[in-house]
Amino acid sequence: MSGRIQHITRIIFLVLTWVLMTISSTAQEIKNPYYFEGEDVVFVFDVRNYAKALLGENALKVDFADLGIYDVAVTGQFNNWNKKGWKMSKRDDFTFELRKRVHDFNDAFPLDFRYIINGRYIADAEGKVTDPRQFEDNFLEDIYKVDLSVIKVAEDGNVVFFLNEHYSANEVILAGTFNGWNEHEIKMNKVAAGWELHAQLPPGRYEYKFIVDGEWMHDPVNKEKVKNEHETFNSVLYVTIPVTFTLIGYADAKEVFLAGAFNNWNGHKHQMVRLGDVWTTTLPLFGGKQTYKFVVDGKWITDPSNPIIEDDGEGNKNSVRFVH
Repeated sequence: MSGRIQHITRIIFLVLTWVLMTISSTAQEIKNPYYFEGEDVVFVFDVRNYAKALLGENALKVDFADLGIYDVAVTGQFNNWNKKGWKMSKRDDFTFELRKRVHDFNDAFPLDFRYIINGRYIADAEGKVTDPRQFEDNFLEDIYKVDLSVIKVAEDGNVVFFLNEHYSANEVILAGTFNGWNEHEIKMNKVAAGWELHAQLPPGRYEYKFIVDGEWMHDPVNKEKVKNEHETFNSVLYVTIPVTFTLIGYADAKEVFLAGAFNNWNGHKHQMVRLGDVWTTTLPLFGGKQTYKFVVDGKWITDPSNPIIEDDGEGNKNSVRFVH
């Protein structure tokens, strides 16, 4: 028997063995890639789920004996797309787990993230990536059945996306963190001045791009942009809602200010007004975690009515509020 036939036979045997093990095992049903447990966000990566994803057209391109997934990490906007990511711990023969506090995430949920497998994408002996999806959102949607979309196309929506000109384009697609970067789902409408789309979005911070006849581009008129993991730029959109902060008591105080991450901790920018025995102010804020303090006659205090407190890593205690 030739070496090539032996190799193919070995692959088929390993694949069949894996299928039988999957059928007979007591493995849990496929779940979301992360879930909430108390104040923890728990990420779970199951090697079998990825292997199952490869059992299609790419199955025979992978030697499962050499698959050897020994290191898994998670990277996303929450850690500035760190190339090493947050390393997951091996829980058993098949699964990796990572636990983080909800406080560790500044971006709104659902999270936009990628897996880093063995420090790279898995490739065959010739260096070709065996999974064209490269562990990105299609993998999350196809295998974990995650609905990554929080956007709703609506003429009376609270946001309008617009791309000027590009009259000769046949198609313009809108993609972003609000729909898991789906590059087929949302088609923009051609109008006299260019391309337009009205939509409804919950409060939050979103990144997005336009896809013009297959070419990805950031919004040229939006100055808010961030560099992504591909060394290109994503445009940033903030959707806000009015949020009211109140401080009860302190009737003898002369002045009270609200300070937080939303105003770069400026202790003199947002002055609160007193209504009876309550100091109050309302600000437009985007979704996600908001850290803040009250400044009472120059003294910085946490919110006495809010039990959620976090340490900023520099010895300061701040109150935490989640806007949604």
